[in-house]
Amino acid sequence: APTARRVSSIASRLPGTTSLRFAFPGWQRRLLMRRGFTYLEQAFGLEQPVGMYCLQAAIAACHARASTWAATDWEEITALYDALLQIHPTPVVALNRAVAVSLSEGPQAGLEIVDNLRNEPRLTSYHLLYSVRGDLLQKLGRHTEASREFLHAASLTRNEQEQSLMQRRATECIEQDSAGRNFN
Repeated sequence: APTARRVSSIASRLPGTTSLRFAFPGWQRRLLMRRGFTYLEQAFGLEQPVGMYCLQAAIAACHARASTWAATDWEEITALYDALLQIHPTPVVALNRAVAVSLSEGPQAGLEIVDNLRNEPRLTSYHLLYSVRGDLLQKLGRHTEASREFLHAASLTRNEQEQSLMQRRATECIEQDSAGRNFN
C-alpha cells in the first residue's frame, strides 16, 4: 500500500518507531484500507451533514489512495480543507489548508495564506507555523528568510528530532544562499 510505504519511509528515520510494513502484511494493509474506504463512502452517502471526523478521514483517504507524493490530489485535499474550515474554523486547519494550497497552486499562494496567519494569537508559539513558512520561503528561493524561520521553529519545539531537522533545514538554506551568491 502506498501510504504504508510513505509512512514506513518516514518512520524509519525516527528513533523508537516501527514500520507499518512489519505491523501488517501487505494483504492485511490492503484489506484494512479497502474497509476504511468503504466506511468512508458509506458515511458520505448518509443523508445528513458530513462532520469534522468524516472530512479528516476523507483527507487521509486522499493521501492513502495516492501511489506517490506527486500523485496526491492536492486540489481535492484543498477542497476538503475548505469544507473542514467551514465547520471547524481553527488556525491549525487553516495552516494545513495553506500547505495543501501550496502544493496545488504553488508556494507563493500558500505563503500568502501563512502570512495572514502570522498574527493569529493561537499560532504565535506554534513551531509548525514557522516550519511551514520556512519551507515555502525555501521553495521560493528566499533562503535567508527561510533559515530564520527554521531556526525560530527549532527554538519553539521541545522535540529533539524536530529541533535537529529544523536546524538542518536552516543550515541547508544558508548553504543554498551561499552557493547562489558564489554562482552569481
